Amino acid sequence: MTYRLARWVVLFVFRVFWRPKVSGLENIPREGPVIVASNHLSFVDSVVIPLCVPRRVRFLAKAEYFEGRTLLGRLNAVFFRAVDAVPVRRDAARDSMASLETALGVLREGHAFGIYPEGTRSRDGRLYRGKTGVGWLALESGAPIVPVCVTGTNDVQPIGSKRLRIRPVRVQFAPVVDPAPWVEKVAGSGGAGKARREITDAVMDAICAMSPQEQAGIYNERPAEDDDPVA
Repeated sequence: MTYRLARWVVLFVFRVFWRPKVSGLENIPREGPVIVASNHLSFVDSVVIPLCVPRRVRFLAKAEYFEGRTLLGRLNAVFFRAVDAVPVRRDAARDSMASLETALGVLREGHAFGIYPEGTRSRDGRLYRGKTGVGWLALESGAPIVPVCVTGTNDVQPIGSKRLRIRPVRVQFAPVVDPAPWVEKVAGSGGAGKARREITDAVMDAICAMSPQEQAGIYNERPAEDDDPVA
């Protein structure tokens, strides 16, 4: 009930003030596990995408946001629980695998899971190369992937800003990338690493086809002091 109430309130405000342009919703499976893979420009991406999808989408969020003791910290915890975020830690390389295992659990329960293949927000507006975690999830779960392109969220809340601005927002959902051919290929002759790379590249190519962003051609490295609450 908390999730439904929070979604209704935020969705009402979102539609009244931002009036998002949304296309491709018919590409999202209405039931069963699905990976929603998006470019990442702003913290609000993790609010905008679930509001646009007609089913619950769960994202990972840093565990610290669920453990606040100050008034602001407690409000953060209430918000992230209300939007059904999944708490994880990401302090070391081993935590990346733990995060993927957590995401796999969400998919195996039949839910939609949201992921940013770039790993963290783009600080210069370019579209970075995807990391293969999304390919790993697809191979392990067999879940289809819906590539997503968000535009304008970096103007709604630029990195480093706490204020939300009224700016145009667009969300586009591409046709699914079905991992079945790669799953069969891996089962027959191995080559899981190559399959993960090919799946990831197919997803990023679909995002790039919808996005006005310049391609960086390299990985987006997470800065030492990263304020992105999404893991």
